Amino acid sequence: MMTSREIVLATLNFEKPERAALNLWNGGDHTYDDTCWAALLPDENFDGSWKNPEEVLSKYPDLKNFRGEVRFDEYGSLWGRLPGDFGCGEVIYGAVTDWAQLKDFQMPHISDKKRFAKAAESRVKDKFFMGGLPGYPFAIMRYIRKMEYFFEDLLLERENVNILNEMVMKELLGMIDNYAESGVDAVFTCEDWGTQDRLLISPALWREVFKPSIKRIFDRIHEHGMYAIMHSCGYIWEILGDLVEIGVDCMQFDAPTLMGMQRVSDLFGKKVTMFSPVDIQKVLPIPDPEVTRRSAREMIDTFCPKGGGLILKDYGDYKTIQIPPENVAAMHEEFISYGANLARYYK
Repeated sequence: MMTSREIVLATLNFEKPERAALNLWNGGDHTYDDTCWAALLPDENFDGSWKNPEEVLSKYPDLKNFRGEVRFDEYGSLWGRLPGDFGCGEVIYGAVTDWAQLKDFQMPHISDKKRFAKAAESRVKDKFFMGGLPGYPFAIMRYIRKMEYFFEDLLLERENVNILNEMVMKELLGMIDNYAESGVDAVFTCEDWGTQDRLLISPALWREVFKPSIKRIFDRIHEHGMYAIMHSCGYIWEILGDLVEIGVDCMQFDAPTLMGMQRVSDLFGKKVTMFSPVDIQKVLPIPDPEVTRRSAREMIDTFCPKGGGLILKDYGDYKTIQIPPENVAAMHEEFISYGANLARYYK
């Protein structure tokens, strides 16, 4: 019988795993989770907890009527969320509100080896070991500047964008090196690039500004013999082929039907693995567990006949997006039972 790590490796390498790879953990039960994650030590001098806006009014007087909560991230940007929202919120004031501040901006040392001092101890025997980055350059730079301003910057402040990009890249590449020393199998990053029907920016601009940096990240991961796993929300078909071209090993989508599962599977071929739950937008919200079951089977039938190429996962927050618990249970049951014996595809 293959170990969890062997199952995931066989999946990523299209080497005919005996069963589907699983990342089912929401609810605290890791019985059906073939993965584990490297835990990093926090910066003891940083406080990222949510606060009452009154605590920051001296610097941000415009928040005097804001009734939600605020917090700072490590870059110095201020985030806000509305009452009753238990998610991560959104940046309301960037750390660099004026590009004149860039010369004095101190990028946090997120690649500090001290943070990785106990990362290797997080490995669970025989499980696939992953480490996470806080984003690729787009995600981090748009936090530092705030989204709408950063879109303008891409056209009007390219020189400053390039300088900030290199500051971010230095830390991300350093994190990858440290993960390699910790024995990590794969490096995972979230960077959302799509709306429901298109890319956030033009494909040409993406290729000019961001594709080279993402390739450098994939190349560094591969230099260490690790796998590159990337999450993105939205319709990113226009650049999905580019990501395959520059070496992504695994794409994590929470809405796998958005671009068409068969079309994505055909594009991925035996190069890229899908990492996904049943579609959280079009399928899981439907109050009928049988619809969830059918979609779970369809995913397995679409991707697994290639001899790998599919890791089945949980979504992180079913409560906020109001997914019926019986649908989650149906998804889990179908993933485990229908994915239990993949030999039927290899005959």
